[in-house]
Amino acid sequence: MFLSKNNKIDDVKNECEKIFEDLKQVTLCFTGHRSQKLPWGFNEQDNRCIEMINTTKEKIKQSIIDGYVYFISGMALGFDMICAEIVLEYKKKYPHIKLVCAIPCKNQDRFWSDEYKNRYKKILSKADVIRYITEEYTKTCMLERNDYMLKNSSKVIALFNGLAGGTKSTILKAKKLGLKIDIINVSFNK
Repeated sequence: MFLSKNNKIDDVKNECEKIFEDLKQVTLCFTGHRSQKLPWGFNEQDNRCIEMINTTKEKIKQSIIDGYVYFISGMALGFDMICAEIVLEYKKKYPHIKLVCAIPCKNQDRFWSDEYKNRYKKILSKADVIRYITEEYTKTCMLERNDYMLKNSSKVIALFNGLAGGTKSTILKAKKLGLKIDIINVSFNK
């Protein structure tokens, strides 16, 4: 018995969907506040920031041990970039893991200081995948980036202070989608 052309296409489509679901099960993304919204601001030498970084390292390492391979960072200043750097650090010990940078628009760093632009470019130069959501900035490109990360993940590691904003919105969407959510609790007090 011969399969019709449509059956072959359906078979390929089903196989692709299965592969996508399998990849999603070993993919996680990060969401968290930008440096400006953190009590330590841009001072990554602050004890609260160091505590957050150490906790994040533990959670990423445990995720690697649990079988996660793909780590998606939205590459915003603050938590996103710190997570990307931690993943790159772990790639030395776990070369099978991959850093995926989901960037809302090609000129995301246009208003950043030279120091942060250089840090951003260094991360991108070592990333395994760079995915630009839009060519230019739009009012929705950050939300579209967050949706892309959630759609392609089964778990979220979040740095969240409980207040309204992009991080809260992303966590609420992740809950609706049934993703595992691992929230990092650190002191947000001054």
